[in-house]
Amino acid sequence: MFRATVISITMMVGLSACVTTTVPPTNDAQTPSHQFTPLGNAEGSFRRAKARVEPVAEALCRQRAPSSNCDFDIVLDLDPNEPSNAYQSLSPTGRPILTFTVALLDDVLNEDEIAFILGHEAAHHIHGHIPQGQSTAQAGAFLGGIFAAALGAGSDGIDLGVQLGATVGLRSFSKDHELEADSLGTVIAARAGYDPVRGAQFFQRIPDPGDRFLGSHPANGDRLATVQRTAANL
Repeated sequence: MFRATVISITMMVGLSACVTTTVPPTNDAQTPSHQFTPLGNAEGSFRRAKARVEPVAEALCRQRAPSSNCDFDIVLDLDPNEPSNAYQSLSPTGRPILTFTVALLDDVLNEDEIAFILGHEAAHHIHGHIPQGQSTAQAGAFLGGIFAAALGAGSDGIDLGVQLGATVGLRSFSKDHELEADSLGTVIAARAGYDPVRGAQFFQRIPDPGDRFLGSHPANGDRLATVQRTAANL
């Protein structure tokens, strides 16, 4: 049971949300002229951004992570019930998949934002964040379970220790991973011909997670600063 719990936790690392957002409503008087109409221009812009970002991301992947599978599969999830989100995962064969939900298209304002988000997700794979997260989550889970068992906890207490340990292990580096992906995502978007600083304005409209202890994402201000600093050095 202990080992099964650890395995189930580590398998979920690559499926966690990366760019989840709830954008506050904007009244008509404040809507920028470049905002998309749902599923119209936005879907076409997604296809254009995909066509430009994918070869750049694959070239950088082959350069920086030559032992990795660099054949990106960028997909648009058309399920209307899926929340506004983008994330990177791996297929059973190890192919990197970048998923962008259709609800997120309602939240982006321009093609630069789409390109930056795709670059960010590709960067997670290039940096190897999924296997790194699985490793730290598994180590934390084992330590949490061992500690709970040493305290004389029963099976439920040990399971709780495993879950808490995995969470601590995973989130110990998750903020650093997000900032690393923001930095390399800036490079990818810029090389694809987009303005990553304009694309990162997306962070101005989503709820700010702040700098919470063991939070999964860094503060929006830190992310914007990372993008601006990286873009200035290109």
